[in-house]
Amino acid sequence: MDSAQTVQQILESEAFQGLSPQIKVALFLGGMALISAALVTMTAFTRIVIVLSFVRRALSTQEIPPTQVVLGLSLFLTLFVMGPTLTKIEQEAIRPYLAETITGQAAWDNGRFALHDFMIRQTRKADIILFAKMANVTTIERPESTPFDVLIPAYVISELKTAFIMGFCLYIPFILIDLVVSVILMSLGMMMMPPMVISTPFKILLFVLVDGWQLIAKVLSLSFH
Repeated sequence: MDSAQTVQQILESEAFQGLSPQIKVALFLGGMALISAALVTMTAFTRIVIVLSFVRRALSTQEIPPTQVVLGLSLFLTLFVMGPTLTKIEQEAIRPYLAETITGQAAWDNGRFALHDFMIRQTRKADIILFAKMANVTTIERPESTPFDVLIPAYVISELKTAFIMGFCLYIPFILIDLVVSVILMSLGMMMMPPMVISTPFKILLFVLVDGWQLIAKVLSLSFH
């Protein structure tokens, strides 16, 4: 059974509907303990943090920028990319539910559909087919009907592939710098000199000249459109 359907059944149950608003809020806050897993597997965070990690490795700057900075930038870029989706969830699910104009089931469905729409647009069809076969799901007639237990792993591996492709493209200009520096050092007979010592400043200079961080942020944001 789809995990989303399980949650929906809980929301439909008389026991849940009979709970006081205070208890419902407490259950909601308890459910937020799973927000870290949802952040990694159901948003743009995975692609963004991997690409930024590739940038740091390609620059050969070791731990510069620090991991905390990379994670913080990844988080806020994720919020920027997910802005339209989060706004849709807030307008169609959270706000009407708090105003008691819709039921908990309707709020869940509206929020789920908004997130589902974002994820399905970023997921490759081949990955959905793969996990659908492994889960023995044969009733997917259109993308909108893809269950979450199939969509989430398919979305994650699609994001991993996309991030690695972008990381490969980022590595190419920096590899060329390494090759040029290595050839120059060998021609000068300085074979004992580590090429990275010379190439790293040139990599940083190139990255600064092309305004690399702005370019990376722009490319990452546009890659989700």
